[in-house]
Amino acid sequence: MGVIKGEFEVTIRKNEVVPPAMPMQEYRLPQSNLDLLLPPVNPSSIFFYKKPLDEKFTFDCMVGILKTALAQTLVHYYPLAGEMVQNEAGEPEVLCNNRGVDFIEAFADVQLKDLNFHNPDESIGGKLVPAWTRGMMAVQVTGLKCGGLVVAYTVDHRLTDAYSSQMLVLSWIEHAQAKPLSRIPSFQRSLLLPRHPGHYDSSIEKVYLPISKLQLEANYHDDQGDISRVYYVEAKQISELQSLANNPKNTGIGGKRTKLESFSAYLWKILASSVDKSHEKICRIGIIVDGRSRLANGDETKAELMEAYYGNVLSIPFGEKKIEELKKKPLSWIADEVHDFINGATNKEHFLGVIDWVEAHRPEPALARMYATRVTEEGPAVVISSGLRFPVTEMDFAWGVPAILSYYFPWGAQAGYVVPMPSPIGNGDWIVYIHMLKDQLHFIESEAPHIFKPLTSTYLNLM
Repeated sequence: MGVIKGEFEVTIRKNEVVPPAMPMQEYRLPQSNLDLLLPPVNPSSIFFYKKPLDEKFTFDCMVGILKTALAQTLVHYYPLAGEMVQNEAGEPEVLCNNRGVDFIEAFADVQLKDLNFHNPDESIGGKLVPAWTRGMMAVQVTGLKCGGLVVAYTVDHRLTDAYSSQMLVLSWIEHAQAKPLSRIPSFQRSLLLPRHPGHYDSSIEKVYLPISKLQLEANYHDDQGDISRVYYVEAKQISELQSLANNPKNTGIGGKRTKLESFSAYLWKILASSVDKSHEKICRIGIIVDGRSRLANGDETKAELMEAYYGNVLSIPFGEKKIEELKKKPLSWIADEVHDFINGATNKEHFLGVIDWVEAHRPEPALARMYATRVTEEGPAVVISSGLRFPVTEMDFAWGVPAILSYYFPWGAQAGYVVPMPSPIGNGDWIVYIHMLKDQLHFIESEAPHIFKPLTSTYLNLM
């Protein structure tokens, strides 16, 4: 038993390992070429529940449901019960050894309505998310003074992307509700094999780089602190940004810009404005693209296989422009630039090219340029990962839907990281998690308080 102190105390009541309900034969799962592009980082998803209306759902009851369902889920998601090791070439791979998942039971001396949802560094980090030690996944379930519950799980990104994480938790919930699984996960790495002979467009070299080149380019470091904050953005503000991004007088490319493209363009522009003396500095923005539907490319059989595929199927295309240009140009022009660089990655050939590029450089590790962009370029940068399709209303283990879903990912890169998610209010608003350098985030707050509003218990109807 341990106590974590701060604005409120968290008491660790129990720390155990939940193994699969049915042990599997030990073997090693190789990383796909797309997995190999991910550094060892650990994103966390957090679900906050009000006190259940049904009194039978005590803390012990809910913990029991979660543990039993997790053990059943791990039978299908057996690599999550393993741990990352190295093969003979020094590359990471998953040792599927039935080790299990670290499962922490805790109690926080605070009510749900009193949590600081705006500042997860204070209320979530080191308190409500599991401390990462080993394995591919960790879970922490924390009871609150008001009878509410916090369910948080952390995964190893080298195995689990956002799509896979969503598939995992939905299966966990289906087991908790004693329902048949709607989708059986596939770990069939042969779906992402390189071509022979391999080939790729030179544009791939812009998006990724070998670690050796990164070390040669590491000539810039920033000693500013980075922080995480959570905001809500009203639906009317999102629509207004989209309207500005679609201004026909300024756009040179036909077609309506999406809400995500419009929001990304605005963030790109305001981030560039945070730099006083720009000179020849540039500002970069990257947007994570899922490749499952792109690799299927209309093939229904391949689409079904890719929909069930568990692992990383991501690319991070980005745009870079001089800061003065971003400051002067209208939002519609910037939105066209966002649309253009995303469009270059939303096709089958791009992802096949990335797979072949990695194969050509193995076993040397490689990395997305956006992950290290502030190391190699003196200028602000941010990566946006859309969580807008996350089914918040389906996150019901048995005692109701969460009052709020949040995210915590201080990912270790010097570029910022932004995740927009649907608001649990269900009115079209967004919840936006931002991890960024402190000065940049303070500038955004001061310049756009009408758009980025601190997430509070009052907004979430918890008071």
